[in-house]
Amino acid sequence: MVRLRRPPDWGVEPVPASLRVLRTFDLFILWSSLGAGLLVLAAGALLVTAFGLSLWEAALVSLGGSLLGSLLLAGAGHHGSRAGVPTMVSLRPVLGRVGSYAPTALNILQLLGWTAFELLVMAQATAIVTRNFLGPWTAAFFVPIWGGVTMGLALGGPLAVVRNWLERFAIWIVYGSTIAVAIALGLHHLDLNVRPAPVAGRFAGTASLLLGLDLVVAMPISWWPLISDYNRFARSPGEAAAGTSLGYVVANTSFYLIGAALVLLGITSFGLDPQDPYAFLATLGLLGLSALPLLAILVDETDNAFADVYSAAVSVQNLSVRRRQATTIVGSTLIGIAAAWYLVGSGQGIGGPYETFLLLIGGLFVPLLGVVIAETFVVRRSRYSPSDFFQAAPRWRWPAFASWFPGTALYFVIVWFGLPIGATLPSFALAAGLHVVFSKVEQGFARSTPLVSGGDP
Repeated sequence: MVRLRRPPDWGVEPVPASLRVLRTFDLFILWSSLGAGLLVLAAGALLVTAFGLSLWEAALVSLGGSLLGSLLLAGAGHHGSRAGVPTMVSLRPVLGRVGSYAPTALNILQLLGWTAFELLVMAQATAIVTRNFLGPWTAAFFVPIWGGVTMGLALGGPLAVVRNWLERFAIWIVYGSTIAVAIALGLHHLDLNVRPAPVAGRFAGTASLLLGLDLVVAMPISWWPLISDYNRFARSPGEAAAGTSLGYVVANTSFYLIGAALVLLGITSFGLDPQDPYAFLATLGLLGLSALPLLAILVDETDNAFADVYSAAVSVQNLSVRRRQATTIVGSTLIGIAAAWYLVGSGQGIGGPYETFLLLIGGLFVPLLGVVIAETFVVRRSRYSPSDFFQAAPRWRWPAFASWFPGTALYFVIVWFGLPIGATLPSFALAAGLHVVFSKVEQGFARSTPLVSGGDP
C-alpha cells in the first residue's frame, strides 16, 4: 500500500520555498492526470450526441479547444504560482479582497457540482464492471465508497497525491490503458467523416463546431479557479506553465477524441442508443479489452475528485481564514455524496444536466479569466508584491466587475440564441478589453484624488 503523508496545512498564506518542490515533470503528470477521466470521455461523447460532429470535426475541435484552454489555464496561474498563494487569494489584487468573495462562492459551488458528477460517473462505471450485481441500486451503493477514497486523498494533500499516488502508480496504468483503447478503436477503422443518422440532424454547420469548441474549452477553464492551489508548490512559474499546458493539452485532446470515437462506434457498430448518457462506457466494454481499461481510468478518476474536494477546502479559507481544511474536506465530500445520490435517484445521470453544467461554468468563468489575463499581463504586467495579496489589497475594484458581468451576459446570449460565432472568444475578448479600458479610467481617478483609501489589514 502507498503511504500518504500529509504536508502542513497551507491555507491562504504563501507557500514557503522549502515546499515549492514540484518540477515540470511533476506538473505534467498532475495536469495530464486531471485532463484525463471518465467525465472528459463523457464530454467528448457530447460532441457527437449533442452537436452531431463527425470524428474528423471532433478531432479538430478537441485539439483547438484544448490548445486554447490550456494556454489560458497556464496564464491564469502565473501570478498565483509566482506568489505562492492559492487561486482565490490571487484574485484579491484583481477584484479586491471582498470582491474576491464572489468568484470564491461560485467556485465552491462548481466544485461541489464537479464532486457530485465525479462520484456519479465513477459509481456508474463500477456498476457496469460489476454487472449491476445489486440491480438498479448498484451505482448508489458505490457512491459513498468512492467518496471515502476521495476524502482520503484530499486529506493527504497535493504533494502526497502527486508524488506518492500519481507518479508511482495511477498515471502509468492510465497511459497504458489509454494507448490500448486507442489501438482497439483504430482496429475498427472508423470513417472520419461519417455522421450517423441518429445524430446527423443535430449538426448545424459552423454553429455546432463553435459550440463544440465552447464545450472543449469549458473543461480546462473549469480548472483555472483551482490552478494555483497546486501550482503554488512549483519550483518556478515557468516550470508551472510548461507542465500545466503540455500535460493538459495531451490528455484533454486525447480523451475528448476517444469519447467521441467511442460513442460513434457504439452507434454505428453496436446499435447503441445515442440518447443513453452511458453509451460511451458500454462501448468501452465491447472493445474486447475486458474491464481493464475502465478499471484503470476509474483508478485515475479519483484524483479529479480529490482536486475538487481539496480546492473547495482551500477556497473556503479565502472566506474564513481560520477554517480547518480537514473539516471542510469532510463536509464537501458528504455534500458531493448526497448530490450524487440525488442524481442517481432522480435518474438524471450524465447527459443534459452535464452539458448545461459545462456551459454554465464557461459563461461564469471564461469572462472572468479574460479579466485576470488582462490584469496580469497588460494592466499590471506581472508586477505584484506580496502585500498586494494581503494588507495592500483594496476592498473591491469596480473595473473587474464592470468587465466581468458584460462578458458573462454576452456568453449566455450567444449560447441561448445559438449564434454561429461561438461564445468563448467573444466573451473573453469583451471582458479583457473592457478591463484594460476601465483600469485606465480607475488609474486616472486615483491620480486626480489626493487620498486613496487602502485595503483591509
